[in-house]
Amino acid sequence: MTTTTTTFDPVAYKATTRQQWQEAAAAWDRWGPTLEEWLGEATELMLDLAAVGEGSRVLDVAAGAGGQTLAAARRVGPHGSVLATDISGNILEFAEQRAREAGVANVATRVMDGEQLDVEEGFFDAVISRVGFIYFPNQQAAFEAMRGALKPGGRLAGVVYSTPEANGFFSIPVSIIRRRAGLPAPAPGQPGPFSLGAPGTIEAAYNSAGFADVEARRISAPVRMASAADCVRFERESFGALHQMMAALSESERGFEGPCELIVSAGTTARGEGDHR
Repeated sequence: MTTTTTTFDPVAYKATTRQQWQEAAAAWDRWGPTLEEWLGEATELMLDLAAVGEGSRVLDVAAGAGGQTLAAARRVGPHGSVLATDISGNILEFAEQRAREAGVANVATRVMDGEQLDVEEGFFDAVISRVGFIYFPNQQAAFEAMRGALKPGGRLAGVVYSTPEANGFFSIPVSIIRRRAGLPAPAPGQPGPFSLGAPGTIEAAYNSAGFADVEARRISAPVRMASAADCVRFERESFGALHQMMAALSESERGFEGPCELIVSAGTTARGEGDHR
């Protein structure tokens, strides 16, 4: 009996992920109000745990169209700054546009790989990432890169999905699409929507990268839509991963509340570490 295994190619995965978000950028921006209503509470908690306040210098990793970027920019005020980074240039163009429309002058954007942050070491007071950690093929490298960008005592905070069971709005369509398209589930250790959601997983990632004072809070964040059809359209149009997975399916194969539980986590760089600047 022959067993077929699929070898994970991180380079190909990253290229595919970039293309997914290049294509889904306009839709992600278009659904911005829905995203902020859904993720707003988790975003504010993330900024609280990152200690983002007046005058803070903030790095936003995997910033997308920048809803949380603008929230951070409003907190830091004219004496602070936010650098929004993402692997997709298309989606950052929308972040720039939204900042201009909001009259926010303290936001800059830069296309950048979250695993290889080309920023000044020890410069930022806070690093944030809203539903971004899950996309890194080498999560250890990403967490270490973010720690290196922080000054001693700086805070990293991010939002990820918890378990598939608590996120039926996403896990159910993903499982259906995988089955119909004949796609394998991510192997342990590979990136995926729920790769950091199991109890203790996100905390272990912070600790392994050298963070202290690590905490993780689970919060309910139901996705509320006028109808199931609206939710399906939202996910199909704006979720890069689903957009790519559904490309293999034909059109014929293709009051709502979808369960969702998020984890907002944070950690501090050691205060005894030297200044990297």
